[in-house]
Amino acid sequence: MRRPALSVAASALLALAGCATQPPHQPSTSNATTSLTTQTNRAWHGRFAVQYVDQYGRPNNAYGNFDMREADSTVTLQLRNPLGQTMAIVTSSPAQATLELPNRQPLTADNVSTLMRQALGFALPVEGLRYWLQPSVAPTSHAYTKADPQDPSRLAQIEQDGWTIDYMAYADAPATGVKRLNLTRDNPPLAIKLVLDQ
Repeated sequence: MRRPALSVAASALLALAGCATQPPHQPSTSNATTSLTTQTNRAWHGRFAVQYVDQYGRPNNAYGNFDMREADSTVTLQLRNPLGQTMAIVTSSPAQATLELPNRQPLTADNVSTLMRQALGFALPVEGLRYWLQPSVAPTSHAYTKADPQDPSRLAQIEQDGWTIDYMAYADAPATGVKRLNLTRDNPPLAIKLVLDQ
């Protein structure tokens, strides 16, 4: 896969998760018991910036905007470059994930992680992002959380599955939910900045 396609696919799969406006859970170091509501209908718009190392060890960047819709357990994400041109469309459901790139045949797999491994050679925390954007810990593994010292009802940080999620800003009232967050991991090196427009 060529470098532009890698940037597009990486960006698409990073943003593939829902953002809820539910109140955050209190900080905890125990296994999470949070679960998403089975019947959901949500839509989001935001911006992303990704810094990653490609399969040849070279640093790369990807930027753009995204529109995402979640209907029950199916998520459809459209990524656009800064000029507004569609770069990729990702559809994820419990049965199958599909990645559509311009002028290429769609790639399909049983799930998003498998699709990423096939397309990029590594997997990003799509399932974790679905929870972290709420913000909440994913219910599948142990996590460490830190409360915001200025507002203990909000999370300042989550550490889970090798990732550090820093909540940089929340929306101002009357809007609710996360506004900006950074995700980082050391191995493989990856940095993600997300801005959610309310």
